[in-house]
Amino acid sequence: MGMLKRMNATVRNISAAPSAAESFRQAMRQLASGVSVITHGDGEYRTGLTATSVSSLSAEPPALIVCVNRSASLYARLGAGDLIGVNVLAADHAEIADRFAGRGGLKGAERFAEGRWITTPDGVWLLADAVAAFECEVEDIIERHSHAILIGRVRLAAPRPAEGALIYWRGAFDRIGWSADEVSRAIGVTPGAPGGRVIRFPE
Repeated sequence: MGMLKRMNATVRNISAAPSAAESFRQAMRQLASGVSVITHGDGEYRTGLTATSVSSLSAEPPALIVCVNRSASLYARLGAGDLIGVNVLAADHAEIADRFAGRGGLKGAERFAEGRWITTPDGVWLLADAVAAFECEVEDIIERHSHAILIGRVRLAAPRPAEGALIYWRGAFDRIGWSADEVSRAIGVTPGAPGGRVIRFPE
């Protein structure tokens, strides 16, 4: 009888053990990542998605790596030589991240209805108030398993270092850093205010 109880306990422990894939997902949730919106196309054919796998590849020449799901509508329209926008989201861009992740059911050009969008001379859509924005030419596309690795040669880079950034950690959005305005309010100083100290922040 005692042997049977021990065997049943062993079976229950094995069945309750997470799969390798689930363990991997849970472990990756501990990796805090920056959040970016990737844009492609123009007019009614423009689309975009939220990505947390964006990284620099090289400085000479400047190039980025972006990992996207091969089932994404953006990927279906993408080809080598195309131009994409990579928008690193600011701390107050959680709603935009949700829109481009498809959580509100919006698709394609509908996702651009909110936000301060501008276009480059070549028609790439960028967020005017992103922490950093890049116009990239897709040099190569490498398909691996469920995702594809996009290698983008940077043609334009626009940083805004005085802003806090949005991050994704443990399945939720969070933030890191403060904007210049938030720092000013926290210490009770308005930059440039009459009679007060003037604190200058990098543009």
